[in-house]
Amino acid sequence: MTLLVRGESLAASMSHYLIQQIEESPNIRVRARTVVEEAHGDGHLERLTLRDVDTGKTEQVDAQWVFVFIGAAPRTDWLDGTVLRDERGFILAGPDLTADGRPPGDWELDRPPYHLETNVPGVFVAGDARSESAKRVASAVGEGAMAVMLVHRYLEQS
Repeated sequence: MTLLVRGESLAASMSHYLIQQIEESPNIRVRARTVVEEAHGDGHLERLTLRDVDTGKTEQVDAQWVFVFIGAAPRTDWLDGTVLRDERGFILAGPDLTADGRPPGDWELDRPPYHLETNVPGVFVAGDARSESAKRVASAVGEGAMAVMLVHRYLEQS
């Protein structure tokens, strides 16, 4: 298996324990500064054209599957000034808003924020955009289900 990395290394976007597992796996090859330029096949994937980012050189390689991991940036800039975010841009919610034991300064309700509730009452976050989330699909799905339950609770009490 070959793992393509657009950047210099895996270190900028992957957990250290995963990097260690990849480095210890003899059947995984890592190619840094390489991108997929084209996909080729007749009814199914057969080949990829890869491009070396530094030299511009391309090559075709046989491939049957491609899995895409596009990064872990939260892309929450559009929420600036609306909900509180951590220094990396992930949205703060629930216990992360009350780390000092008090709700956020502009919190209007007599209760602390629910687990997935942001500093804006009734606005919830689930999945990868949430600060301190597990960054796993199963966790995001579970958080989404939990958020629905918390929205119902919020609406019942409003």
